[in-house]
This record gives sequence, C-alpha cells and structure tokens, in this order.
Amino acid sequence: MIERTIYKEEHDVFRSSFRKFLEKEVLPHREEWEKAGMVSREIWKKCGEQGYLCPWVEEKYGGAGADFYYAAVIAEELAHLGESGLILSLHSDIVVPYIYSYGNEAQKEKWIPGCVTGEKITAVAMTEPGAGSDLASMRCTAKQDGDNWIINGQKTFISNGMLCDLCVVACRTETAKGQGHGGFSLFVVEYGTPGFVKLRKLDKIGMKSQDTAELLFEDCRVPAFNLLGELGKGFYYLMEKLQQERLMVAIGAQAASETALQMTIDYAKTRVAFGKPLTKFQVLKFKIVEMATEIAIGRVFVDNLIKAHAEKKNVAMETCMAKWWTTEMLKRVVDDGLQIHGGYGYMVEYPIAKAFVDARVQTIFAGTTEIMKEIIGRLMGL
Repeated sequence: MIERTIYKEEHDVFRSSFRKFLEKEVLPHREEWEKAGMVSREIWKKCGEQGYLCPWVEEKYGGAGADFYYAAVIAEELAHLGESGLILSLHSDIVVPYIYSYGNEAQKEKWIPGCVTGEKITAVAMTEPGAGSDLASMRCTAKQDGDNWIINGQKTFISNGMLCDLCVVACRTETAKGQGHGGFSLFVVEYGTPGFVKLRKLDKIGMKSQDTAELLFEDCRVPAFNLLGELGKGFYYLMEKLQQERLMVAIGAQAASETALQMTIDYAKTRVAFGKPLTKFQVLKFKIVEMATEIAIGRVFVDNLIKAHAEKKNVAMETCMAKWWTTEMLKRVVDDGLQIHGGYGYMVEYPIAKAFVDARVQTIFAGTTEIMKEIIGRLMGL
C-alpha cells in the first residue's frame, strides 16, 4: 500500500497508545453497550483522563494544544476498530469547536474544561422532524423575554442526544435582523434546564451503541448568557464549521473501508471452495483488486485534505467531494466484502456484518450524498 507521509513520529506514538487504550477499555464492553443502546459515561471520563478528548484545546482550558493530526489519528483508530458507538470526533471536533470559536471568554471558561475531561458530553441539534437538511424549514424558535430566551421546538436524529450535558441548539430567532439565513442563532442549552426533555432514544439498524435521540424544548428558558456568538449568525457559524465536520466523516469512512478490505482478504485466503482458497478464483480476486484500487485512491485524496486542513487552507469544496465519495465507496466495499464472505457475512459474529450495517448511514449524516453534490455544483459555479 501507499506509504503515508503526513504523520510525524509523535503522532505514531500517540496512535499506538490510543490503540492499546481502545483494546483495553472499549473492546471488552462493546457487547453490553450495543445491548444498552449507548456507551457508558465512564468511558468518556477515561478518555478525558488520558487526553483523548479535544486534544487541540489550549492548555489554559485543560487541553494539550495539539495539532489537527491527533484528531485524525483518533478518528482513524476508532474506525479501524469498528467502534461506531464512541464517536469522539462528534464531541471533540464538531460540537466543542462551536463553543471555542464563537463563545466569549466566560462561556469558554465555564464549559470547555468539562468537555476536555469528559464530565460534559456534547451534542448539536439542527435536524427537525420534516426538515432534514433544509435549514430554511426550521421551526424551533427562541424568543427573547427580558434577560432570557424561551426555546420551543423539537429536534430529531441527535447523536449523543441521551448522554449530552450540553447541547448546541439551532433556533429561529425572530428578533434577529433580516430573514432567511440571518434569522437563526445558536444557544448552548444545559441538560437539567426546565423544559429540555430527552424524549426517546431512537432504534437504528446500525451504530447500535451510538445513542441517537429525539429532543423536545418546551418553554425552555435559558439565560442570555447562553447565546453563542452574535444574534442572527447561527447559519453562518454552522457553515463555517462544516469543512471540518465533513472531513472527519471522510477520515472515518476511508479507515473503515481499509479495515473492511483487510477482513475480506483474510477471510478469502482461508476459506476453501472446490478445493482452493477464494482468492484463487479470478472473479473474486478481481473484485478484491477493484476494492483495493478505490481505497488506495481515496487514501491519497483524504491524506491531502488532512494536510491542507491542518494548514488551515480553504478546502470546503474538496471536503464535500471527499465526504460523498468515501462514504459511497465504503458502502460498496462492505457490500462486496459481505458478498465474498457468503452466508457467514450475514452472521453477526463476523465483523463484516457490523461494518455493513454501520456503513449505511454514512452517506446520510453530515449532509447526504445528494446535498454534497448540490453544494459542489454551486461552488463550481454551475
């Protein structure tokens, strides 16, 4: 395979340490977490103790001030392990950056240290029943009442929804200047606030231990202090952070594809049919070669984007490309891998089965394949 050159020795040392941590603290609990429909709060605290949450955060807030490559390593190792319940990147690299980038000093001092230690788990609530990717259809509102805001509305498909202590909620703020994109704002809502209700944990076909929930905000009164950034800038804040969100998905999808390929090769080499290993049948050999070729192409593309993003370059269009292409590739790889496994691939005891059901949502969350293509077209001036 192609040699990777984006990581330094310290990143490799970190990778080895994190992999050992996952083998010791995560793998033994996977079955119980899948049955419970969520991971334990204890594993989040253990991750925080070891510095695996928000490693990029400045030291004054409890972080290590590490570069983006550490975040990529964490996402890759979780994907290689097939761990789809403990989605650290959602917390560390998608939600907490909203608070860090748009919060004032008092907000950062209040919330970020707990995010680093794992005492505060985060979620972001954008999607609503019937709205999906169409933010213009958002109905959740926040109305000003003196020194407070009163939030009313419902959100769905919220990852970490049941576990979250802090939820960044996108609301339509009618008092904001302008219409359309200028009418949205972000609020940090703390669990325990009256009117913030975790309605139910949703039952998914895959990613069983990653809790996904419906949330209700019913006359939920939050102090003005909890407004994140400027009034009416919520849509623009969401757009600014989507480059990293989509890249994180691509990083995970690429790594998951590589692992699915390897488990398929390992199985095909040992499975004998008509007196010879499956790899000796040309049709299967060629299929594995096709899988490996696509994955090699994806690796070069994703690594280039990791480097560009770490250097703070604008690769918004390219990350949209990577997001849709790697997740669609992952779907093909796990489907072909399961087919090569035959009947055993349909058995839950074989890892390819879990990889298959976990992969399906990848082309949907963080922007569907169709939405990615629409955005790319616009960025191309089409």
